[in-house]
Amino acid sequence: MEPMKLTSIGAIRATTEGFYAEIEPQYRTGLDGLEEFGYINVLFWCHHLDSPEPRSLLTCPKPYRSAPESLGVFATRSPARPNPLALTVCVVIGVDREHGRIDLAFIDAEDGSPIVDIKPYHPATDRVRDVTVPAWSEHWPKWYEDNATFDWAAEFVHAR
Repeated sequence: MEPMKLTSIGAIRATTEGFYAEIEPQYRTGLDGLEEFGYINVLFWCHHLDSPEPRSLLTCPKPYRSAPESLGVFATRSPARPNPLALTVCVVIGVDREHGRIDLAFIDAEDGSPIVDIKPYHPATDRVRDVTVPAWSEHWPKWYEDNATFDWAAEFVHAR
């Protein structure tokens, strides 16, 4: 396969004050109109896992307590994968185009993670009414807003 070229448009910042996406100056015009959306999809590069070993992993040993003993990486949200690309939905607190800053309620990315793309979240294209999930994850929240009160820490098998 042909190698693909991706260019970072900015970086995730996780500070003691909160989370934000910092957009490079040449891409800031692309923020026009984004302030009207309450949520965005952020695609970011898991740069700490961009090395041959994690990129060669195709199976994960039981990542969730109720999951099977092994899952294919494409059946997980693991950042260790052939292309360490991640997608997450974020609540937009504010957009400052002049400074290239999108304040976020939370993002599950490391400080400095390169941002590959940002897309507005829209229920007509990003929400599915009748979703099929494996039995081992049926008890997980059905809606994004319910994640805040769900005990996610109890779901993951901790590193051995």
